[in-house]
Amino acid sequence: SSQGKIENIKCLNVELGECTRNPGYEDADGDGPAARDNISVSDSEGKRDSIGVKRLSDARNEYTQIKPYAGMPKEVLVLYSSKARYRVPREILFWLTVCCTLALVAVTIAVIALSPKCLSWWQASPVYQIYPRSFKDSDGDGVGDLKGIREKLDHFEYLNIKSIWISPFYRSPMKDFGYDVEDFRDIDPLFGTMKDFEDLLGAMHSKGLKLIMDFIPNHTSDLHRWFNLSRTRHPHYEDYYVWTDCKPDGPKPNNWVSIFGNSSWTYDEVRGQCYLHQFLKEQPDLNFRNPDVIKEMIDIIHFWLEKGVDGFRMDAVKHMLEAPHMRDEPQVDPNKPPVSLVTTEWDLHSDYTTSQVGLHDILREFRAQMDIYSQEPGRYRFMVIESYDYEEVYKTMMYYGTRQEKEGDFPFNFYLLDLPQNTSGVWAKHLVHLWMGNMPKGKWPNWVVGNHDRTRISSSAGQLYVRAINMLLLTLPGTATTYYGEEIGMENINVTASQIQDPAGKYNTSASRDPQRSPLQWNADMNAGFNEKTNLTWLPLHPDYETVNVEAQMKDDGSVLAQYRFLNTLRQSELPLNRGWFCYVHADANVFSYIRELDGLKRAFLIVVNFGKESAVTDLSSVRELPDKLKVLISTNMANDGKVFLKSRIQTEVGEGLVIQYSTNTRFNPNHPKECYISEKACYLETMGILYKC
Repeated sequence: SSQGKIENIKCLNVELGECTRNPGYEDADGDGPAARDNISVSDSEGKRDSIGVKRLSDARNEYTQIKPYAGMPKEVLVLYSSKARYRVPREILFWLTVCCTLALVAVTIAVIALSPKCLSWWQASPVYQIYPRSFKDSDGDGVGDLKGIREKLDHFEYLNIKSIWISPFYRSPMKDFGYDVEDFRDIDPLFGTMKDFEDLLGAMHSKGLKLIMDFIPNHTSDLHRWFNLSRTRHPHYEDYYVWTDCKPDGPKPNNWVSIFGNSSWTYDEVRGQCYLHQFLKEQPDLNFRNPDVIKEMIDIIHFWLEKGVDGFRMDAVKHMLEAPHMRDEPQVDPNKPPVSLVTTEWDLHSDYTTSQVGLHDILREFRAQMDIYSQEPGRYRFMVIESYDYEEVYKTMMYYGTRQEKEGDFPFNFYLLDLPQNTSGVWAKHLVHLWMGNMPKGKWPNWVVGNHDRTRISSSAGQLYVRAINMLLLTLPGTATTYYGEEIGMENINVTASQIQDPAGKYNTSASRDPQRSPLQWNADMNAGFNEKTNLTWLPLHPDYETVNVEAQMKDDGSVLAQYRFLNTLRQSELPLNRGWFCYVHADANVFSYIRELDGLKRAFLIVVNFGKESAVTDLSSVRELPDKLKVLISTNMANDGKVFLKSRIQTEVGEGLVIQYSTNTRFNPNHPKECYISEKACYLETMGILYKC
C-alpha cells in the first residue's frame, strides 16, 4: 500500500509539474503535504525525480504563497464542487440567467409585434410648396432660383418643416412656366444648373429635409426632342403623341376642349395631322397607350430617384389617357350650339378625356418603381397624386389604390379651397367630411388651402380668417400642405393687363394666376428681400411687404408666423394631434369644433374655430367626456391664451380659433364611433410610456 501511495503522489506531481505554472501547493508555513510528497518522490525515483524537485523549487522561487488553497488541485475542486452548498447556487444562477434571457427575447418580440408602424417623414411634417420663380432670387435677374432656395433653408428649420415640394424647374420654353417640359433630365438655366440642384439636394439632406419634385407625365413641350421626331414620323417616335387625321382649315376631329379654352386639337403642317393637347397647344399630350412612352417616363423617374430625390407630385394624371374611339363628349347643356358656344371644359362632361380605364395600372407601375428605391433604410420615396375631380370624390379616392396594390400615398385634397364660398362652421365640417367620410379605411388624409393655381386663402376668405384656417390645417388629422407665403398671411397682388405673365391670363385676363404668385416677402428692405442685388422682380410686390414679412413676424410672438410655428411644433410633439382619433363634436352657423385624443393617454385636445360672421358662445355641456372647466392652450387672439372657460360657455370672436388642452380618463371615441376617424390606430401605455397596437 505504501508503494501505491507513492505511485499516486508521483502521478500527481508529474501532472502538477508538467501541466501547471503553480505546482507548489503547500501549507502557509511550507510544511504541507505537497512539500513532503516532493521529498518522497525524490527519494524513490532517483534522477528523474530530482528533475521534478528542481521544477518545484523553481516554482517556489517564482511564486510566494500568501493564502491557503491557492492553486487548489483539480481533485480538490471536483470534490468540493459536487457538494450541494456549491452546486445548488450555481445551478440556480444558471437557470435564472437562461430564464432572464428567454424573457428578454420574448419581451423584445412582443414589443416589436405590438408596436405600431412609425409615421413616415411625409406624415410627420407639413409639405411646403415652393414656387421657385418667387421664393428667392440669388443672381439679381428678378426670378427666383435653386441657389436662392438653398440660401433660405434655415426658414424651414425655424418652422420645423421637413418636406419641401418644389414646382417645376426642368428645361422649358416657359409657355406654362415649367409645366411645358423640353428636357426632363436637365435644369432650366433660369433656375440654375444640375450642379446647383445637386448642391441644393445635398444641403437639404444634411439638414434632414426631404425634396419632392413635380413630375409631369401627361405632356411635354412642343420643343421636346420626342415631339420633333414624332412629327417627322420617326419609326420609333411616330406614336409617342396622340395624332389623328384632319385638315388645316376643316373641322376639328371632335368637340374636345382644352383646359385653357377652345379646341384640344392643333394642325401640324410638318406631319399633316392634328395632335391632341389638353392644355396649351405648346403642350402636346403623350400617348400612354404606347408602351415605349411608359418606359421612357419610368426611366425619367429612375434618373431623379438615383440622384436622391425623395418623392414626386404626379401632375394632372387624370388626363393621361383618352378614349381611343375619340367620340364627341356629351354637352352639359344639350341645347347649347356646339360650334359657337362650347368653348370651355365646363361645357362638356369629360367622359372621354379623363380617368380612363388603364390609368391606374400606369400609376401602380410608377409606384412599384418607386418602391424599389424605398427599400433603402430611411429613404422612403413619396408619391402624391394631383387630380381635380370636384364633386366626383370617389374618383379621387381611387388614387389611394387598393388593399392589394398601392398607388399614391395620398391624392391631394382640394376641398378646403372652397372654404371661402360659405364661411360657417357647418360648411367647414361639410368640406372636412367630404374627405373623411369617403376616404378608404386606414388611409392617410391631407389638406390643402392654397397653391399656385388658386387664389390665396387670405384674399379669398379674408385676413380675418387666416389664423383660424392655419389652425384648422395644422390640427386636422393627416398631412397639411402649405403654399409659400401662407405662413405669414400673404395676399394676392393686383396685376394690370400689361403686367400679366401667366399664359392663362393672356388668353383670359380674369383667369390669370399671377396674383397668387408674387415674390415671397422676406423683410422690409428693397424688393422685400427677394432680390437684394438689383431692383428687378418678375412680378410686382404686394404693397404691404414692409409690415407683412418673415423678419418682422419672427420678432412678434403674436404674429401669423409665430402661431403657425407653435401649432406645427405642437402637432409634431403631441401624439393625439399627429396620430390620434379625430372626432366631430359640434358644428353650427359659426363654430366648428372637434376633439383629438389617443386611447390610453389622459391628455387630449378640443379645437373650437369660429368661421362665422359673428361672435359665438358654444355650449358643449352635453359632451360628458369633457371636463367642466377648459383652459385655452393657444388662441388666434393672443389675449385669450390661458383663459379658462366653462364647457357650457366657450366664447369665440369672428375668425378666432382655440386649442384647448384637457385631461380626462374618459375617451370620446368609444361612445361616438360614427363621429370618429383614425388612420394609424394605436394605444398608449402610460405606465411605460410606449405605443402599442390595439
